[in-house]
Amino acid sequence: MHLLLTSVFGPFGVDDQFGSRYNKMELFHNQVTREQGLFSFRFNHPSFGLHFLAENVKVPTTVLDFPTWKRFDAELRSGRYTHVGISFIVPNFEKAKAMAELVRQVDPGIRIILGGHGTSAPEVHTQIPHDHLCVGEGVRFLRRVFGEDEDRAIVHPLVHSSFNKNVMGVKLPDESGVLVPGVGCANRCKFCATSHFFGQYTPYLATGREVFDVCCRYEDELGITDFGVLDENFLKVPERALELVALMERHRRFFNFAIFSSAETLRTLPGLDFLVRMGVTFIWMGVESKKACYEKNAGVDFHDLVAQLRGRGISVMTSVILFEEHHDHETIFEDIDFGVGLKSDYVQFMQLGPMNGTALFEDYAARGKLLPEIPYRERHGQEKIWFTHPSFTREESFAFLKAAFAKDYRENGPSFLRLMDTTLRGLAYTRDHADPFVRRRAADHEKQAGLMRHFLAAAGASSENEATTLLVADLRERFELLLGPPSLKERALNGAVAALAGTRALRNALLSDVRQPPTRVHRYHVATATAPRTRRAPLATGLPSPGPA
Repeated sequence: MHLLLTSVFGPFGVDDQFGSRYNKMELFHNQVTREQGLFSFRFNHPSFGLHFLAENVKVPTTVLDFPTWKRFDAELRSGRYTHVGISFIVPNFEKAKAMAELVRQVDPGIRIILGGHGTSAPEVHTQIPHDHLCVGEGVRFLRRVFGEDEDRAIVHPLVHSSFNKNVMGVKLPDESGVLVPGVGCANRCKFCATSHFFGQYTPYLATGREVFDVCCRYEDELGITDFGVLDENFLKVPERALELVALMERHRRFFNFAIFSSAETLRTLPGLDFLVRMGVTFIWMGVESKKACYEKNAGVDFHDLVAQLRGRGISVMTSVILFEEHHDHETIFEDIDFGVGLKSDYVQFMQLGPMNGTALFEDYAARGKLLPEIPYRERHGQEKIWFTHPSFTREESFAFLKAAFAKDYRENGPSFLRLMDTTLRGLAYTRDHADPFVRRRAADHEKQAGLMRHFLAAAGASSENEATTLLVADLRERFELLLGPPSLKERALNGAVAALAGTRALRNALLSDVRQPPTRVHRYHVATATAPRTRRAPLATGLPSPGPA
């Protein structure tokens, strides 16, 4: 047996029969920094789940990430595969359908496995050819498919958390890894597709020791000490975090983490300085709405919390939901202003999205609020709503969403500069702190600040609003105060960055700024692989090519 695990084919972020220009493969540029022009963060994330699955079955497995149609077709025709797993989200329903149909044409004997959030769409059962359907946790499911022991120990793969990174025209190295401590979330917010998909929390790294050991493997094998933690609410298991910090401090092996967390979980920790000791550098926190009260946010002063975190050098992304039922043309700005006024490093404005499988979807379906004529490729929360709202048309929903991002940029400046601000705050806070484990984190802030400083001249030259100009001036003074005046070498690097930024700005103005992630191929367990299957694949006649090579 031989398994191919693949994400859907490109191109991405374009209007065609399979996709929308607002469904890009760039998380930040699509739904966080999208109106920030040259300052927008540009990078891609691997399909982490595919690597996790590949590492945890014994059969030889290929992970094909971001393939072109031609590359996917060529992989199928190798004659190597007995099983093909296609992972997709709901907006990519039509792409998954085309891929599964091609598999059937190339070799009807190949077993098709469908997985990912897209499997929650009811039409999957009748419109997409398949032999197995994975809804929810995938490792044990896939082991069952291949007749393996479901309960044997989980092996965490070593995977970079992002790639193809670029900020202001400067290519950045891939220096961080991804951790997947578990899937699911006990909070199960009504709109959350992830927590409904996975159900109650399933840990993969249940203890601090297990997390620590994986971090050590990353450092020993790849030199990685910074991690994106792909867990809906990592601190929801506080004893795991406590053990992790104790192990780092005992063994003098320190790591940095970007995490997701609800506000209420922070109350279970022994103070916010604990996060500094842990090496938390980023928190993505769901604020959701000023008025609509979610249990996880009850009684939280978000203005104070965000200020306290940023003051310790922890950058914060707050997420705000627009087009809740209580919103009209006036009250929606209460939530937009609330999100902007928190002055977090990043704000994600997301349209309320009744995704298949969620409690919100079931509620809206029962009340007849869904618009079934809207194709799946347009149901992603970053263009137009796909349900009836008493106060907004679909066209208005797009205009208000765009206005929210523009307002945040106009009033708070670019997220990149806000991140510089937070880094300098963290350096000032930790440098002379009484706790030696807090104080040792100053070195990380100082290193980060030294790299960020090279972008300051380019930022000043690229300013598009008063908030940016004022922020650049303030940062310039604080950089000198904390790091001293720039050396001649630093000034030369600053000039080089400014030149690259200018070139990128010109290119964006003259050409499209849409970037396609490069295709990535990884082979797992190849030492146990057998020769390709002898059956020759028939030609895929009559199927039009859905995308360019």
